[in-house]
Amino acid sequence: MAKLRDCLPRLMVTIRSLLFWCLIYFYCGLCSSIYLLKLLWSICKGPSQTFRRVAREHPPACLNDPSLGTHCYVRIKDSGLRFHYVAAGERGKPLMLLLHGFPEFWYSWRHQLREFKSEYRVVALDLRGYGESDAPVHRENYKLDCLITDIKDILESLGYSKCVLIGHDWGGMIAWLIAICYPEMVMKLIVINFPHPNVFTEYILRHPAQLFKSSYYYFFQIPWFPEFMFSINDFKALKHLFTSHSTGIGRKGCRLTTEDLEAYIYVFSQPGALSGPINHYRNIFSCLPLKHHMVITPTLLLWGEKDAFMEVEMAEVTKIYVKNYFRLTILSETSHWLQQEQPDIVNKLIWTFLKEETRRKD
Repeated sequence: MAKLRDCLPRLMVTIRSLLFWCLIYFYCGLCSSIYLLKLLWSICKGPSQTFRRVAREHPPACLNDPSLGTHCYVRIKDSGLRFHYVAAGERGKPLMLLLHGFPEFWYSWRHQLREFKSEYRVVALDLRGYGESDAPVHRENYKLDCLITDIKDILESLGYSKCVLIGHDWGGMIAWLIAICYPEMVMKLIVINFPHPNVFTEYILRHPAQLFKSSYYYFFQIPWFPEFMFSINDFKALKHLFTSHSTGIGRKGCRLTTEDLEAYIYVFSQPGALSGPINHYRNIFSCLPLKHHMVITPTLLLWGEKDAFMEVEMAEVTKIYVKNYFRLTILSETSHWLQQEQPDIVNKLIWTFLKEETRRKD
């Protein structure tokens, strides 16, 4: 009986792990079937339209707007990868590092590049696999450990030992992990529309609504098919994410201009441009939950109440993982694309947080 009691906890862990992976593979198959039906329906309605793609050889002028900053590159010694970023503000000022989400790139921070350059060296990065940054071919090159190391090495290559770190969506996930693994590198942490990673993994298993909202995580586990679905109908799915009533920027927000939208389509329509971003998701289930999870950095969490991809309840739970000053601000009637939709409000909240004297919780 004693041996049985000793083995029981390990057996329960094994069973839980088995059920977890069964759920993932089942949901992957379900999502694939749904998207396959969508593809067949699109072909039936108009095969020529389904497979139509407009060639985009030249970037829209907004991507070279000098008011946004200077296009720069940095090569990391250990990995050998070259990263692209746009920098605004004088060298030598405190560093503000901006990490975008999916499907975005440095341009999603255009409003913040202009706003914070007066007091910071603002750097908006193209993450590994995105935009003009190098994109390794194999999915193993996009494990969370690699993404965390990227940010650490980039920070050091820029000549800084610490920064104000801001992340949105998937960039928010990486920002949380940097603050957990390298707290000495983060003066203040600001995350937009992404909960603490452990909150996300625990919540998604217990709440079917979030499981449904995160269905793309499971769909992205399948090779090449997600990239193909994004590209059909001249990247209609990408346009839909930013402009539709269900997932796009809210009616009261700063909607994307035609040129803004074309900038996104230009970047993701380049050969192979979708594989790197989607590969970020293809390792996530083997990396979570985290073994070390406490955040000791002063933290601001901003959340759009009408986020189509994240349940707002996760924002409230996140505070239990922050052992320091923590502020949560939920903006009503706002979407997932918060820093683009309400830049004035978001910038004001960030300024307030940056100028506050914060102290660690006892």
